[in-house]
Amino acid sequence: MFFGKPKDIIGLDIGSSSVKLVKLKESGKGYQLERFGIQPLATELIVDGTIMDAGMVVDAIKALLSEQKIKTKTAAISVSGNAVIVKKITLPAMSEDELAESIKWEAEQYIPFDINDVNVDYQILGSAQGAEGQPQINVVLVAVKKDKLNDYTALVTEAGLDPLVVDIDAFAIENMYGINYEAAPGEITALINIGAGIMNINILKDGTFAFARDISIGGNRYTETIQKELGLSYEEAEKAKKGETVEGVQADEAQRVINTVSAELASEITRSFDFFRTTSAHENIDKIFISGGSAMLNGIAPFLTDKLGIGVELANPFKNIKINPKDFDPEYIQHIAPIAAVAVGLGIRKVGDR
Repeated sequence: MFFGKPKDIIGLDIGSSSVKLVKLKESGKGYQLERFGIQPLATELIVDGTIMDAGMVVDAIKALLSEQKIKTKTAAISVSGNAVIVKKITLPAMSEDELAESIKWEAEQYIPFDINDVNVDYQILGSAQGAEGQPQINVVLVAVKKDKLNDYTALVTEAGLDPLVVDIDAFAIENMYGINYEAAPGEITALINIGAGIMNINILKDGTFAFARDISIGGNRYTETIQKELGLSYEEAEKAKKGETVEGVQADEAQRVINTVSAELASEITRSFDFFRTTSAHENIDKIFISGGSAMLNGIAPFLTDKLGIGVELANPFKNIKINPKDFDPEYIQHIAPIAAVAVGLGIRKVGDR
C-alpha cells in the first residue's frame, strides 16, 4: 500500500493549511507538468494530521479538481504525524516469502500501537553483515493507524477520487528529491519538509532511506507566536509572517519572533539528527534541503545554516520537470515550488513499483 504505484494518477497533498494537486506526464526520461493547483483550507480543519471537518475538506478537494479540470479518477495521497511510525530495522537474512510471513511478528516489537489497530508495510533496503559476519537484511518498516488511514481514504473517495496509493509524506519528499537531485557517493542528506502543522524529516545515505521522523511543529507555530507576542489577529500575524506590511508592526519586530520560532525548529532538527547519529555509527549530515510553505519564510535557510552548522538549500521540486511557459507562469512556479514537494513526490507514482 505505502510503496505501490498506479498508471495515470494525480498527486494530492492534503495539508493542514491547503490541498496541493500535481499531475505529471512522462516525457522522455523525465516528466512534464500538466496540472498544478493549490486550494487553501480554513484554519483548524486539519490539526496535527487529524481531520476536524471532513465536509469542508471534501469541498476544497472538489473545488480544486474542478478548477484544474481533472478527469483522472485515481489519486496518490499521503499521511504523516503521530499516527505514523517509520523504522529502519535489521533482521537475519531471509527470503521475501519468509519476511512476508514474519513481518507482523517483527513489527510488534517496534510499533508502539496494538498491531491489530495498524496497517503494516515494509520494503527491503538491501543486505548487511552482522557483527560476527552473519548475513542480515535492512528493512524499512511502516505502520499507520487504521482509523487515520480510513479517515483520509474516505475523504478522497467522497470527493470522487479513488485513493489507489497511500504513501507517507517523508517518502513522497524522498521521491521528489530522487527525480531532481543526485547524491554524491557516501553523502548523507537530510530532507526537511516544514508544513503548517507538521515537520517531516527524512535522512538519506547514498540517496537511500536511513531515518525518518515527524514532528508536530510547523508554520502555524510562527503565526500563533507572532499573534501572541505582537498582539495581532490571526490574519495580521499571517501577513507579518510572510513579510507583508501590517499597521503598527515593525519588520524587525516580526523577524525577531520568526527567529525565535526558527530556533525552536532548529532544536527539534538537532534532536532528530542526534538520534540518527546514535543509530548510524555517529555519521554526520552533509547537506540539508528544506521544502514546504514555511521553507519560503524570509531568511530561514541562512538562519538554519548558521544554527545547524550545515549547508541548507531550498528544494525545487520542479528542478528537472519540464514546464511549458504557455501553460504556466514560470516565475509563479519558481516562487511557489517548495510548497509542491509532497505533491510532486506523489505525482510520480506508477503501477508495480515497491
